[in-house]
Amino acid sequence: MSIYQQLLTRERENAPIRVGVIGAGQMGFGMITQISRIPGMIVTGVCDVNTEAARKAADYYNSQSKKRNPVLVTNDYREVIQSRDVEVVVDATGVPEVGANISLEALRSKKHLVLLNVEVDITIGSVMYQLFNNAGLVYTGSAGDEPAATLELYEFAKTMGLEVLVAGKGKNNKLNPLSNPDVCREEAQRKHMSAHMLAAFQDGTKTMAEMNLLSNATGLIPDLTGMHGVSATLEDVADKLNLKENGGVLNNFGVVEYVDGLAPGVFVIVKSELEPVDEELRYLKVGNGPHYTLYRPYHLASLETPVTIAKAVLQHDSSIHPLGAPVSETVAVAKRDIKAGESVDGIGGYSVRGVLETHSDMKTNGHIPIGLISGKVVAKKDIKTGQFLTQDDVELDKETTVWKLRSLQDQLFTLNPEKSPVIKL
Repeated sequence: MSIYQQLLTRERENAPIRVGVIGAGQMGFGMITQISRIPGMIVTGVCDVNTEAARKAADYYNSQSKKRNPVLVTNDYREVIQSRDVEVVVDATGVPEVGANISLEALRSKKHLVLLNVEVDITIGSVMYQLFNNAGLVYTGSAGDEPAATLELYEFAKTMGLEVLVAGKGKNNKLNPLSNPDVCREEAQRKHMSAHMLAAFQDGTKTMAEMNLLSNATGLIPDLTGMHGVSATLEDVADKLNLKENGGVLNNFGVVEYVDGLAPGVFVIVKSELEPVDEELRYLKVGNGPHYTLYRPYHLASLETPVTIAKAVLQHDSSIHPLGAPVSETVAVAKRDIKAGESVDGIGGYSVRGVLETHSDMKTNGHIPIGLISGKVVAKKDIKTGQFLTQDDVELDKETTVWKLRSLQDQLFTLNPEKSPVIKL
């Protein structure tokens, strides 16, 4: 039975999936609105640090919904997660520390967790997925986000027996590594979005984090630190993302990548060693070969999140999750000169941006996952623009929940890095 048919059954039985949403910003608001028209699913709780934003989302939801069910409105995420009227929680905050606290509370309260928070997932996703899984709960990234949309294409290709050479996304915003909330504030206001969120898009952090999540879910790695980010079209992307000896830019296949172009779509580049299959791909006009681009020209962001919500509750399955130990990391790089003693703010701020590298390289170089730039972080020495941060450079805030959970993850996966550890609750 399809998810849609299962939702219709829930609707007929008057037993809708009860959703609690943390974060009523652009993504959260859109998703809450969308649920008002979905059979077999209702919103029963909305939380935002700005209670007025939570109230606005809840009121609009009920104004559009025929169900008009009671909705808990609060600025305390614990009230939503602990509510008996909530069976699945959506984290739509995008903040690592907030996401870490939401994850722990959802685990303690035995609620499934759907993440519209790539930033926390790439920081502590390996350990949290294991903890949720061992507790019989679903921990999942969201359909509609580019990592999950790309994973759908990846698994589609692999299911057909095709070899996936490259998996990636088109970048929506021109890369500006030095962007900060002041640089993009006017544009953010026009687009009705947070200036910090737009800065994280523009400085590349969001793209790095998304490909980090895809890497952790597939085992594909970045070809080099930061990836290549070539300009490409649907017609020439397979040629440009080819090996150097074949006229492309890659050192290796089996990689994640982003391109300037193809936005807002996602893609995989595939091949087959079987001559009849290769011939049929050409006959079906997928391309001229021997490499072919499978392309989805859109991702619908939080509007697709209800698919993951339903999948978690009805099928006890995820849209995307880490395979086990981290494969890649998004590490902090200074985007301004920072003086010793200065505070260092995190994602989407004024101090650092994220750059993708393998987990192995992060360990070798002593770099810091950008999700740990949270709380009270202070520079211990002068740091130059473009410098990769290490723990010799900054004092991390060891009182944050995200730091504590990351320390647990590092300890557990260091003990057995080849596979997921068994964590007893």
